[in-house]
Amino acid sequence: MDTYKHILVAIDLSDSSKAVVLRAKQLAEGQQSKLSLIHVIEPVVSLPGQEMFPSIPIEFEQIMQERAENFLIRLEKTYNLNLTHRLVRMGSIKGELFKLVDEIETDLIVLGTHGRHGIGLLLGSTSTTVLHGTPCDVLSVRIQV
Repeated sequence: MDTYKHILVAIDLSDSSKAVVLRAKQLAEGQQSKLSLIHVIEPVVSLPGQEMFPSIPIEFEQIMQERAENFLIRLEKTYNLNLTHRLVRMGSIKGELFKLVDEIETDLIVLGTHGRHGIGLLLGSTSTTVLHGTPCDVLSVRIQV
């Protein structure tokens, strides 16, 4: 098995992220790899005809950014992570991960999966989307529900 030089951990802001981070930390320490964390905030899209819904305040993106940054900082401190990068990006998860793979020379992405089946799988999930297009290896950590 090849040694991974740089592991990128993609997380959401749920408690299940902890299991993903711990698995990635274990791998990074075992292989003496660099470790980076990322959370991607997907923009809220307003479609024509949705005027009946209340508008989203302009500060919403800034609030989401701060919330994500604080969550990543807490994970870093709680689990004593030696991070190369701690990133919060705005955009599509797939697009931002793929760009970052090249930017920081990632050779493994670690993310969580809920193991959806049937219609949930057909509708797609983040891990499935990333798995079928990334230029590097992907480790999908099963999250217990």
